[in-house]
Amino acid sequence: MKNRIISLFKKRIVLLDGALGTELHKLGMPDGVSPELWCLENPNVLSDLHLKYINSGSDIIYTATFGANRLKLSLFNVKKDVSDINKRLALIAKEVSSGCLVAGDIGPLGKFIKPFGELDFEEAVDIFKEQIKGLLLGGVDLFVIETMMDIQEARAALLAVKELTDKFVITTMTFQNYGKTISGNDPISSLITLQSLGADAFGLNCSTGPQDMVKIIKLLKPYSNIPLVAKPNAGIPTVLNNKTTFNMSPIRFSYFGEKLVLAGANFIGGCCGTTPEHIALLNKKIKNLKPIQPKNKKFSILTSPKKFVEFKDNFIVIGEKINPTNRKELQEDLKKEKFTTLRYLAKEQEKHKASLLDVNVSFLGVKEKELIKKAISVLVNITELPLVIDSSDLNTIKEALRFYPARALVNSVSLNKNTEELLSIIKKYGAMFIILPISKKIPKDFKEKKDIIKEIIKIAKKFGFTKEDFIIDGLALTISSNENSAIEALKVIKWANKVLKAHTTIGLSNISFGLPKRDIINRVFLGLAKKAGLSSAICNPKDNKPIKNKIVEDLLFAKKGALEKFIKYYSKKSTKTKKVSVSIEDRLFNAILNGEKDIIVELLDEALLKFKAQDILNSYLIPAIIKVGDLFEKKEYFLPQLILSAETLKKAIEHLKPHFEKENIDIKKGKILLATVEGDVHDIGKNIVGLLLKNYGFEVIDLGKDVKSKKIISAIKKYLPDVVGLSALMTTTMLNMKKVIELSKRHKLNPKFILGGAVVNEPFATSLGASYAKDAVSAVKAIENLVKK
Repeated sequence: MKNRIISLFKKRIVLLDGALGTELHKLGMPDGVSPELWCLENPNVLSDLHLKYINSGSDIIYTATFGANRLKLSLFNVKKDVSDINKRLALIAKEVSSGCLVAGDIGPLGKFIKPFGELDFEEAVDIFKEQIKGLLLGGVDLFVIETMMDIQEARAALLAVKELTDKFVITTMTFQNYGKTISGNDPISSLITLQSLGADAFGLNCSTGPQDMVKIIKLLKPYSNIPLVAKPNAGIPTVLNNKTTFNMSPIRFSYFGEKLVLAGANFIGGCCGTTPEHIALLNKKIKNLKPIQPKNKKFSILTSPKKFVEFKDNFIVIGEKINPTNRKELQEDLKKEKFTTLRYLAKEQEKHKASLLDVNVSFLGVKEKELIKKAISVLVNITELPLVIDSSDLNTIKEALRFYPARALVNSVSLNKNTEELLSIIKKYGAMFIILPISKKIPKDFKEKKDIIKEIIKIAKKFGFTKEDFIIDGLALTISSNENSAIEALKVIKWANKVLKAHTTIGLSNISFGLPKRDIINRVFLGLAKKAGLSSAICNPKDNKPIKNKIVEDLLFAKKGALEKFIKYYSKKSTKTKKVSVSIEDRLFNAILNGEKDIIVELLDEALLKFKAQDILNSYLIPAIIKVGDLFEKKEYFLPQLILSAETLKKAIEHLKPHFEKENIDIKKGKILLATVEGDVHDIGKNIVGLLLKNYGFEVIDLGKDVKSKKIISAIKKYLPDVVGLSALMTTTMLNMKKVIELSKRHKLNPKFILGGAVVNEPFATSLGASYAKDAVSAVKAIENLVKK
């Protein structure tokens, strides 16, 4: 079946189906029900809809299992039979497919996954597997993982599929009109991460109309060696005659089909608001167009959730400082599972233009496997730099690669009994790796290093690795014990560059170990290595500017008497750097800014010896969260950082509460009532708004999700809130906001309303006499203004 799909997209554009949810509502599905359960109760309606898409020309139809996972079904009191529900829905599609391919549809879980949320990564994988097993029993031909807003959730779903079957897998994510997901994931990093992890096709669905997707498909095409997918909405949702409609007609929608093909899309269909007519006209427009095939080009690219770094013509600096060896302060922090020093070292290296961060948490007395995951969790939330996993322990590397929400570099692979097993782990998780020319003993010269490198490459080729997947380390040993070390390392770099055409690296500081003026030695050696073809270095980012120095060059080239001359000249010139202390005020501010939950209580106790609780809140904590909000609005911070900072502030305020009482301080600013309207079970956005409001000093009454209009009116009468916040994520439920507002007027209630949610826009809110908030930060600002009026 996989070969059939590959053959299909090589011949022509593969046509996908259109929307299920919005069409099912037209066909009688009421608000507030589980679409999956309703479809099982009304199988003929679903069958007819599948058939309409098949008759419109769809090559692939999606099963009605978008929300058929344990978490979402539990909202409708379904705790068992998840696998069976998926199986039965798949069979409905298979029974009418008649040669059309059936894709098992996997949607989001509705919760953020670690390291960006509270849901455990392995639990997420398990939840997806439960759904996938049912879809396999139902006989699906392939899988589609769609509407993913977080790269870690997309990874969990993809791993779940890959660990159960080798069927073709499409993965599509949802990008906002500013080109990133709400979690801050950018398209190219997402593509590289999932492509490397084994996705068979990648693309976009939902959120935007086709015109915005054309731009992103163009951006992705040069980096894609798998087919690209576009499944846009039929424009933007609007309210017309008390009905939610999409503003793009089938003719207008089909017009963009040709543009998507020319941009490089290989699979095209429709998402929210598209109908069988949209798909039929799209089919006519694109059926004779020739697809632009994936280039199948190999890339040496590493990613973080928000950024990618390519080994190309640019020199790559790999920051070496997150390593507890000879760093007592880092060791002490890591022992206590505090990450203050780790955060500082990461941000400092990023500031000094490191491209990647080497992460090593290994030292005597720690559980490295558990600690590496905690370090990754901290780092991916404070830096955009991709990570290098540095460990000699096989299980630690495996755990880190499985958990890291991007494409990492492994430091390193040497020649020993575990080489094959380590390479198989690296292959499974789509990582790159450094080849370190060491076997049972340290090689004494270039020839021995070359033989080891060749043997490791030979083994790597068995796993499908190419030279773009690895970086060769020249292996610099200290010249204080081996005067020819620099010479031999430079030979490796030159050979790897000229003969193998491979990327290279060097542990720069190793060369100067045990000598004075190490930074000068490192920088002179760096210049020589660059001339030999060095493409990256593991170093202190401050030492990444090459210099020339005749005394040091003689030392590195093992000239007679050079070591004695160097020692004599530089031993008296060594200086010690002074340690800079950071004030408690700055540390408090940065703790909120960086979401340092692990140390906030300790910092507060220190600050309370100097300041009153109210001064701490008003002068440091609130300004910090305001700064977080500003960064969020500028798209320098995204949802995970916003949540982390808000939770840190929440923890701080809880700790300060007894002190507020002693000081007779009331921090309550006003009373806010929040609810997700009837028929809508999505509440992530509302919950974040509530969390931020509490931290800003508001009293929050949260009625939860799927709240009936009458219940909201009763709560308004009971609590007399200053502002009522209503949320809706679905086009089919946003009209219930209007119902609540009209009902409140009939009851002669006069609260101020603010509306938000993915489908809500300012014109809609204004038409109801309400305020509008596009996100959690703007909601808080708007509510503050409303309360003051």
